[in-house]
Amino acid sequence: MASTFRRIAFVVAGPALLLAQVGSGGDGGSQTTAPQPSKVTTVARTMAAAPAGGPLTISSPAFADGAPIPVRYTCRGANIAPPLTWSAPLGAALVVDDPDAVGGTYVHWIVIGIPPGPGNTADGQTPDGATSLPNSGGHAGYTGPCPPAGTGVHHYRFTLYQVPATLHLPPGLGGPRAALAITQATTAQAQLIGTVEG
Repeated sequence: MASTFRRIAFVVAGPALLLAQVGSGGDGGSQTTAPQPSKVTTVARTMAAAPAGGPLTISSPAFADGAPIPVRYTCRGANIAPPLTWSAPLGAALVVDDPDAVGGTYVHWIVIGIPPGPGNTADGQTPDGATSLPNSGGHAGYTGPCPPAGTGVHHYRFTLYQVPATLHLPPGLGGPRAALAITQATTAQAQLIGTVEG
């Protein structure tokens, strides 16, 4: 099943990195936003900065962009990371978070050191050659979606950030602080969103 993508153009003005969303959207116009993605309720995931070797992309054979995440990959199932497929021509980092979490954005998984080129993982795997950092719960690995009952639909963002494969963060850095450091080092991003009903 093919996903629908919008293209995002990057504009660099001095130290500021801006994203200009191009194409027909719900509001019918172009939009400029900061590089840190805001709460997402639409299907618009691939950001194309045309890096050498092809675009930055991320998808999953387990669920389509904007579709529900299978129970197997949540706390109600096996609580393992879903399989992923990506292309990261210049190296990347992955952040999985929930902007709809009751106490503020909750980081479920951070992976740095994803080597340049295409890649994929099977159920429960960390990308080869990469390292998981502590998430918001202090666990260095994937913690599946687990929204409290009655909190509505949560949108889980699997964001692949284009960063050097050699990016090093301070020891012990994790959770939202590590995610912020990654967004500050990125030059492009691609995003896959899955939903889980609370």
